[in-house]
Amino acid sequence: MSKHELLELVTELGEPRYRADQVFKAVHQRRLRSFDEITDLPKTFRTKLSEVADISRLLVDQRYVSSDGTRRYLMKTAEGHPVETVYIPTEGRDTICFSSQSGCPLKCDFCLTAKLGLLRNMNVGEIVEQIIIVLNDVYGVDVETPHGTNLVGMGAGEPFLNFDNLMAALKIMADEDGLHIVPNRVTISTAGIVPRIYDLANLEDRPHLAISLTGATDELRDNLMPINKKWDLNELMKAAREFQKSLKRGERFTFEYVMLGAVNDSEADANNLADLLERYDLRRAKINLIPHNGAPELNYHASTAERVTAFKTALEARGVDAYIRTPRGRDIFAACGQLAANDAAGKIGRISRVAAQLNNA
Repeated sequence: MSKHELLELVTELGEPRYRADQVFKAVHQRRLRSFDEITDLPKTFRTKLSEVADISRLLVDQRYVSSDGTRRYLMKTAEGHPVETVYIPTEGRDTICFSSQSGCPLKCDFCLTAKLGLLRNMNVGEIVEQIIIVLNDVYGVDVETPHGTNLVGMGAGEPFLNFDNLMAALKIMADEDGLHIVPNRVTISTAGIVPRIYDLANLEDRPHLAISLTGATDELRDNLMPINKKWDLNELMKAAREFQKSLKRGERFTFEYVMLGAVNDSEADANNLADLLERYDLRRAKINLIPHNGAPELNYHASTAERVTAFKTALEARGVDAYIRTPRGRDIFAACGQLAANDAAGKIGRISRVAAQLNNA
């Protein structure tokens, strides 16, 4: 609930208005996950709350820790839908990669998450609760959120297909009486839901944008990312150009390019990408090159390190800013595109069987 919604609930229960602030701070600033823990509230009020509301709906089913310090959390919703969240520590800041949907409907051919299909959108509370669960696991309960915490909406699902819930969750998390993770510390990735890119461009206080591209021609992108058949590269690039116009001084946005060995990593592919950016005058975009994170269920492999470097060099020779993303958490299947595995060996296993049952129900 937003502060306003909490205020309505509190007054309906016959309590003073200031109780709404107490509840909001307890849930979002102190990160308490049961009413019994909010001991500064009268017991009678806590009883009332527990009868009409809840704080926690996600259950951590499994937790994995990588050799590089990355943590991967497999959670379940109240009805058993899988949700995955990843904590990535780096010097000076931490990043939490959160999900916006259980599963994903977009069927990108190189992504393991696509094997699940879409189970459902996550609600506002579930999006926020992922972050609270991770922070509590890493730092403990009832301690201030570290100021170096960044969020990336690059977990399971297509965030822009759950746009309203996502934006409502980000607003709650930005509140200074709560987690106080402001939009400037948040990046949302989309596979190319064009109308929502325009919507984001019109928001005053918004997160950063990353567009998952992975192919610089319609033929290639149609095969890799079927969403391109609905909004092709021309429509996507025009939306990106409009978003670029809305950027503030010094602000940039990102195209993500998953490097697939012998599929999209040749020098010709690099020149096609540079041509695409040049054609639409996307001078304020940078390219994140992401070596593919494989799994036995996928018919793709990562480009070699030499090929990735050569691709980066070719882009830079054309005046394009390109960066290579270092994979994190591969050994626990926590890296980009791998969030569908139920065990550290990387098999989809039980989640896929549950997903199939739910889809056929």
